[in-house]
Amino acid sequence: MRQVPGGRPDASGKCYRTGILLGALVAAMVGCDGQKAEAPAAPQAEAPVALSAENVTRAEVRKLESGPVISGSLQARRAATLRAEVGGALLEMKVEQGQAVKRGELLARIDDATLQDQLIAARSAARVAENALQVSKAEEERNGKLAQAGVITQRDFDRVKLAREQAEAQLSEAQARLALSQEQLARTRISAPFDGAVSERQANAGDVIAPGTPLVTVVDPTSLRLEAAVPAEHAGKLQAGTPVDFRVSGYGDQGFTGKIERVNPVVDPTTGQVRIYVAIPNVEQSLLAGLFAQGRVASESREALSVPVGAVDLRTASPTVLRVKDGKVERAQVELGLRDDVAQRVEVRSGLQAGDVVVMGSARELAEGTRVEVAQAPAQPAQPTQGLTPPTPR
Repeated sequence: MRQVPGGRPDASGKCYRTGILLGALVAAMVGCDGQKAEAPAAPQAEAPVALSAENVTRAEVRKLESGPVISGSLQARRAATLRAEVGGALLEMKVEQGQAVKRGELLARIDDATLQDQLIAARSAARVAENALQVSKAEEERNGKLAQAGVITQRDFDRVKLAREQAEAQLSEAQARLALSQEQLARTRISAPFDGAVSERQANAGDVIAPGTPLVTVVDPTSLRLEAAVPAEHAGKLQAGTPVDFRVSGYGDQGFTGKIERVNPVVDPTTGQVRIYVAIPNVEQSLLAGLFAQGRVASESREALSVPVGAVDLRTASPTVLRVKDGKVERAQVELGLRDDVAQRVEVRSGLQAGDVVVMGSARELAEGTRVEVAQAPAQPAQPTQGLTPPTPR
C-alpha cells in the first residue's frame, strides 16, 4: 500500500476499480445525449389487408341462362323508302328527319300541272265515248226492229251491231285512260304508309326528280328486329318463341329481351351458320335502329347458387375460390355447373353456401390464411390493377 503525505494509506487502487464498474453501468443506461435508452419494442401482429367492394362478392342464388351467343345490328321491322313514281319538280317537302308521322299524312308533293291537263282530257274523252255508246245502242235497237219487219237485211243490222260493240270498246279504253290519269295525279302526293317516324329525307323542295328517285324513308320505331347468325351445331336449340337476352352498345349493363320470330331453313354453306330473326318490342322507343347488339339465345335457364366468373380460379386442377371466413382468406374447392356468358356468372353446385363472401380480381393472388378486412369502396376507385389496398403501418 502506497503512503500518502501525512502517513495515511492510499486506497485509490480499490476505489479506481470500483469506479470503472460503476461508469460502465451508467454508460449502458445513459445515452450519448443524456437521455435514457428505451427497452426493445415487442413484435406487433401483421395488419390486415383492406379489401374494397370491387374485390369482394357474395355467393347468391340467381337466374342463370345458357345458350349460343349471337351478335348483330338492330333494324326496324317495318321500313319504307318512298320514291317518286312520276317525274317533275318537287313543290313541297313537309317533313324533317326524326319527325313523327301518321298513316296517310302528306309528306311531299310533286308538280302536277301537266297531269291535271291530262286528267281533264281523259275525262272529256270518256264522256264522248259514253255518249257515242248511247247513240250506238239506240241505233241498234231501231235497226233490230226494222230487221224483224224485213225492212233491212240482216247484213245491215250486223253492221249496226258491230258499231255498238266498237263504241263499247272505245268507252272502256277512255275509262282506262281516265283511271290512269287519276292514278298518275295521285302519285304526285307522297303519303306515309304507316305510323312511324322519318329516318331519312333524300330530297328538298325545288329539286327536279325522275321516277324512282328516293324522297323520304319512314320506319316504325315501336318494333325492332335483330338479325344474327348462329353456328349450325346449335340449330336444334333454335325454335320460334325462344327468348333471346342481349345488351346494346351505348346502354351499359342494361339488359333487353326479345323472342325468335323466324329461323332460316337453310344453312349458309360459306359460314356454316343459321340466320335467325329476333322480334324486339320497343313500345317505349328506348332502343334505336342501327345499334350493335350482343346476346345469347336462352335455350337453358334455371335458378342456382352462383358467383361471378372472375371469382373462380381455373388454374388449378379443380376450380377453387378464395373465401373470407373469420377475418382470413381460405381456399375452397368448388364444383361448377351452368355458365351464363351474358351475366358473367357461373353456377356453384358445391363448395359454397349462399351468403359466403369470396374475393375476386387481383385479390385472388392473396396467400391462403392472410388476414383481411372488407372495407367500403372508395368514391373514385383505382385502376383494376390496384384493387388491393396496402396495409397501413401501425
